[in-house]
Amino acid sequence: MKAVVIGEPSGVTMETIMSVYPRHKAIVDKYIAKGEVIGIGPFADKGNMAIFRTRAAAEQFVTEDPFILEGLVKSFVIRDWNDAML
Repeated sequence: MKAVVIGEPSGVTMETIMSVYPRHKAIVDKYIAKGEVIGIGPFADKGNMAIFRTRAAAEQFVTEDPFILEGLVKSFVIRDWNDAML
C-alpha cells in the first residue's frame, strides 16, 4: 500500500512559492535519495501531490516540508493508495 499526500493551495503568489522552493526541494531530495518518493509535483491550480512508498514516509514528510509548515499549502490529506498497476 502506498500513500499519497494531496495539498490544497493557499493562494500565495508564485514569487512566494519560489522563495520557499529551495528549502522544499532539499526535503524532497532527501526522500528521493532514500527511495521513498515515487512521484511528486504541482497541479495547474498550484495544489500538489506526492506519492510515497509508505504511509510512514508520507507522515514524516508532512512534518518537515516548508510548503506545509509555512502555510503555502492551505490543507493536506494523506490517502492510502492501492496501486493496481503493479
